Amino acid sequence: MSSLFVNALSFRAASSQSNKIPQHTLPNENNVISQKGETALLVKGTFFAGLALGARLIFEIFDGDFLVETAGKKAAEIVEKTRKNTSPIKKNLIWIGATAAILAAGISGFALLYTMFNAPKIAYKSKINTFSKGKEMDVYIKANNAEKELYTQLNQQALTADNNKKDELRRQYVQLMLAKNKIPNFVHQK
Repeated sequence: MSSLFVNALSFRAASSQSNKIPQHTLPNENNVISQKGETALLVKGTFFAGLALGARLIFEIFDGDFLVETAGKKAAEIVEKTRKNTSPIKKNLIWIGATAAILAAGISGFALLYTMFNAPKIAYKSKINTFSKGKEMDVYIKANNAEKELYTQLNQQALTADNNKKDELRRQYVQLMLAKNKIPNFVHQK
């Protein structure tokens, strides 16, 4: 019975040691830039620009009373058709919501049209962004691996060094820290 327990412990120890990631490799060594991600960023940006442009256009074209009259009349028709036996206060609140919904539908409709109009530009730009960011990220990853290898070599030398050699290694370590690999501009750190 005890030999079974010892075998189980040795198996756990062996499997936990074999599953460890070597220190010289990053778990995220692959380039994370993808064309789908770049396309999604561009579509999102274009849609929000379309929302802003649509809101400005609607308020410029239908300025003042005309906007409230047109959207307000449609909202009043909706309220009268759907809420016949409702108190006047509730009808007014529903009218405000329906007016806002009509305006939001117009603005988002314009944003959708704007995004669809810019779809070829988005597809082209996403390919260019993916290529340039991918190359920049590849350079960062390779430089990061080289930097880690230098740290590992310094660490290995420090294990067997005497005091004079350790002072030299400290100076090299400080130089390495000052020449730290810069993170690409498009990476947002928290």
